[in-house]
Amino acid sequence: MKHIPRSLFLTSCLLAALPGFPLTSCAQEKEQIKGVLAEPDDAAEVREQIAAVEKLKTVVPDRGAILFFLSTAKQHLGETREALALLKECMALQEGFDPSGSPSFLGSKGMKEFDDLVAAVRRDFPAIAQARLAFVTEEKDLIPEGLAYDAKHNLFYLGSLNRKKIVKIDAEGRVSDFVPANRYGLLPVLGIRLDPRDGTVWANTFEDAGRTELVHFDSAGKLLGRFAPKDSRMKHGFNDLVVRKNGEVITTDSLNNTVFRLDPQSGAFLALPVYRTLFYPNGIALADDDRSLYVADAVGIVKVDLEGNSSRDVDPGPRHTTAAADGLYWHNGSLIAVQNGMGSPRVAAFKLSRDGNRVARATVLENRTQFTTLPTTGAIRGNDFYFIANSQIDNLNGDKIMDVTKLAAVRIAVVRLP
Repeated sequence: MKHIPRSLFLTSCLLAALPGFPLTSCAQEKEQIKGVLAEPDDAAEVREQIAAVEKLKTVVPDRGAILFFLSTAKQHLGETREALALLKECMALQEGFDPSGSPSFLGSKGMKEFDDLVAAVRRDFPAIAQARLAFVTEEKDLIPEGLAYDAKHNLFYLGSLNRKKIVKIDAEGRVSDFVPANRYGLLPVLGIRLDPRDGTVWANTFEDAGRTELVHFDSAGKLLGRFAPKDSRMKHGFNDLVVRKNGEVITTDSLNNTVFRLDPQSGAFLALPVYRTLFYPNGIALADDDRSLYVADAVGIVKVDLEGNSSRDVDPGPRHTTAAADGLYWHNGSLIAVQNGMGSPRVAAFKLSRDGNRVARATVLENRTQFTTLPTTGAIRGNDFYFIANSQIDNLNGDKIMDVTKLAAVRIAVVRLP
């Protein structure tokens, strides 16, 4: 996850202090005027989103995700009573949402009604510590986002939002530049994936103003191509991507709420039809069959049949939620998700039914530990999942570090997959 503008309110725990999102939007100051809370500047936009999400109640199978989205939106507007009512209804479903990690509810801590809800979810979903530290980078100000694994060379690629470059990490944990800062004038780097045909590297980049590029490098870091939407009237933000066996690249556009397919020959981006409105599409995964695509957004995961041009929501089943997955990956019939928009972040594995349409079993891999403070994306090596544990995105505002004294070495954690 990266830049989120005012017009794209989300329930993510990362919203406060994210680039492109004003600090007062999620942690709304309780300015009181004659006993009435002042509305935030983006109130009209948030109400539009509430109305749009309300329409999904009969469409999205995860009622808890809808309720949590609406509760944080209402709290953002200062409508605390209604927000708590929605939150209670959400928490009664016992899906794992933990509002203590949501910036919208920062001002609710200490209220008995709110604290009781948090205590209940923490009893039902205790802390799970299975991950360990894998790598540490010396550069503290990378503010990393995308992570990818190169099996042929046994190394990882890590993108940097702040430095606008890509580094590589070898098997011994040594970090070096793959694409140095300022070499090609890159925008902040997000999702990274390898081309299965030749091991070349694709990466998404975008900045707050709505300018975005998909860039392509060879295995030595030489630029092979760069592709940008031709519609300059719209804001675009390419976030995460997958590369099919034939080399076709499919990317989420978080600012445009769209999924695009790239035609490398013409450089054109074609919108992929999806049966419902997407809200900040982010994580994306491709099944081994090369035709089943999974797209994560704020309220769930949509499965798209690339050959049949059909789509549907993955049914999470009772007491599970697939909502708000920043990073999403396919592994032996399961979706591995870094869920950082459900209050307190967690890493989970969702074993799917044979047809891939529903969750057969959900396993929380890491929850409420030192490695889930601000996780974003990851990569799979064998049966291990490596993920960015402390992205520090909350310390980046636009293109500036807000407090250099709070910067820490970037930690990549690893957890064994079920």
